[in-house]
Amino acid sequence: MLATPLLLSRELPNLQYTSTPNRFDETWESPLSTLLGLGRAAGADFVEFFLERVNYISCLAEDDSITSISPRLSTGAGVRVFRGHADCYVSTNDLTFSGLKAALEKGLSILGLQLPAPGAFVPEINLEPLRDYAVLRGKESWLAQCSSMHEMGEILLDANTRLQQKATHVQSRRAVYFRDWQEVMVASSDGTFARDIRLTQSVGYSLLCADGAHRSSISERAGNTGDPDFLRGWDYASTAESVAESAGRMLYADYVESGSYPIVMANKFGGVIFHEACGHLLETTQVEKRTTPFLDQKGEKIAHENLTAWDEGLTPDAFGTIDMDDEGMPVQRTLLIEKGILKNFLADRAGSVRTGHPRTGSGRRQNYTYAAASRMRNTYIAPGEYSVDDLLASIDKGIYCKKMGGGSVGPTGQFNFSVDEAYLIENGKLTKPLKGATLIGEAKEIMNKISMCSNDLDLAAGFCGSVSGSIYVTVGQPHIKVDSITVGGR
Repeated sequence: MLATPLLLSRELPNLQYTSTPNRFDETWESPLSTLLGLGRAAGADFVEFFLERVNYISCLAEDDSITSISPRLSTGAGVRVFRGHADCYVSTNDLTFSGLKAALEKGLSILGLQLPAPGAFVPEINLEPLRDYAVLRGKESWLAQCSSMHEMGEILLDANTRLQQKATHVQSRRAVYFRDWQEVMVASSDGTFARDIRLTQSVGYSLLCADGAHRSSISERAGNTGDPDFLRGWDYASTAESVAESAGRMLYADYVESGSYPIVMANKFGGVIFHEACGHLLETTQVEKRTTPFLDQKGEKIAHENLTAWDEGLTPDAFGTIDMDDEGMPVQRTLLIEKGILKNFLADRAGSVRTGHPRTGSGRRQNYTYAAASRMRNTYIAPGEYSVDDLLASIDKGIYCKKMGGGSVGPTGQFNFSVDEAYLIENGKLTKPLKGATLIGEAKEIMNKISMCSNDLDLAAGFCGSVSGSIYVTVGQPHIKVDSITVGGR
């Protein structure tokens, strides 16, 4: 007995569906299952629909004024079609049945497929009962509970006032906040049928100080996923004190001398180097291109035996935490490196099809205009057995990198990163502040020089750009010691 009804292809133009227009719910099952069946009947090996609604707003306070409020609303869908190892992706703003059908037809034609003949049978795909994380986790009321535009402005202006009180020689003060609310639904021909709501928020300071020829610039940002009261709970007073103190120390700091040094890198955002220089090389997007130096090294040693690293989407409130990825797969913990041994790569569906590595719940995208790709979530070096004092005590002369700045990474792991706040280490103690340091290295080499990890793992919010757009991620690590690295300076 057939579990689902059969349609004739010629009947499709006359079908009527009443999907809920302002919410992705069970009413979308029938039209999506029909379209998925149509794609399979046309000869596609796999078809996936991704539906999205976004309600975004950002607010910027510069000195004592609100200078920008930027709202954005969007709705759209994307369809991905696979035929063997080849795939294509088409997006649309038209979420009617005919609009989604037109996008599907375009995707099929790109792969040399066409809709079945008028008399052909089109089975509906038997989708699972809707796996609704928004309902299961109580997310439906999140948007209404968030701060209003008026409240955003008041908090940011109060924060900037506090920064003015704490800092000296202030050139400019900026406080910025954004809230990104997203509803998504995924339906695919393997039976996946899932929905989620995500709420991602970030707030932070940027302070520029100047005194004659002396300048310093310090930024600090916090991020959260899932707490509508996040902005209200921002401790901007203590953050202002920390940012002002760092800027004051760096204002008159000496410039670092170029050379090769052992370094201690602080926890939290220090993990950005591991994310950029190594994490991307463990995504199957790099494996497909054969651009990762770790291509055939699964099960082999690629890092110091004291280094273990994870990627996961489960840490409560972390910036890269999600209940499901953008292909509808529940998230999980993925062990990347264990005691220096490469254990796993991060794989989305396309990456798994083309490389053979198992999917890890890592298919992510910026929005519906992008096909999902293998991307990081919360990625960090695991805590070790040492204290921070142990790391410092092991260095006669080196550099402590407290705050990392921007940088760039080459396709195979060559990197350079600026250090916004640094200190000289002499005989195991922190002495004078240093500025102008740039860390220069290559991932495959540096991974084997991370010889000590402290026991103070902490995480920080970040933004990651790659083939599927810009996404929210967490970087992190405990304090780590790198035995030697090239430091650019004066």
